Amino acid sequence: MGRAFEFRKARKLKRWSKMAKTFTKIGKNIVMAVKAGGPNPETNAHLRAVIQNAKAANMPKDNVERAIKKAIDKDTANYKEVIFEGHAPHGIAVLVETATDNNNRTVANVRAVFTKCDGNLGTSGSVIFMFDHTCNFTIKKEDLKIDLEEFELEVIDFDVEEIFEDEEGIHIYAPFEQFGAIQKYLEDNAIEILSSDFERIPTTTTKLSEKAQADVEKLLERLEDEDDVQNVYHSMEM
Repeated sequence: MGRAFEFRKARKLKRWSKMAKTFTKIGKNIVMAVKAGGPNPETNAHLRAVIQNAKAANMPKDNVERAIKKAIDKDTANYKEVIFEGHAPHGIAVLVETATDNNNRTVANVRAVFTKCDGNLGTSGSVIFMFDHTCNFTIKKEDLKIDLEEFELEVIDFDVEEIFEDEEGIHIYAPFEQFGAIQKYLEDNAIEILSSDFERIPTTTTKLSEKAQADVEKLLERLEDEDDVQNVYHSMEM
């Protein structure tokens, strides 16, 4: 299996242990999608993708509908996506994606976590080049009318980097810019999208001792516990 498979396997275990955080993240994504493209998933591809992810995460339908109604309210604050870059102990690169309605608060909180855990918050551009920005889709195997090898040839024009299968379905990884084209292809061919997302995969990773890894994990866990943090990526080998 390739780099995306190993990356997904490591992150999946963490996601399962943070279901409440996942619902909060999806709720913010719904607000951002509605504010940007309207409340109708039929005409808002971004919102359609977020709703698919909510279903995959077993988020109750009522929660989704409340989030959409909340986003329509003009008094509801919009969230802005802000990325922070820095280093954990032992030189591990860290990339933090946030969704915030108060940038000053988020900057202060993220900086405080780095400082308390012996890390350093860096400047824009300091580590982001060390991560590939990817999009990914999980689809139903039963919807494919051809075998997996033939399917790989079908989607080769979308610069797909990796396709693999597990108990959840078939996973497709491609460059970030190909999200819309792949989504349209799958929908046009009646292939159900179980979930889709964007991720940043480190181009290289660093192996640490068990003790050093614990130092880094302390920082990562505290960042993930921050309310404004959506995703945390790092270059430590898992």
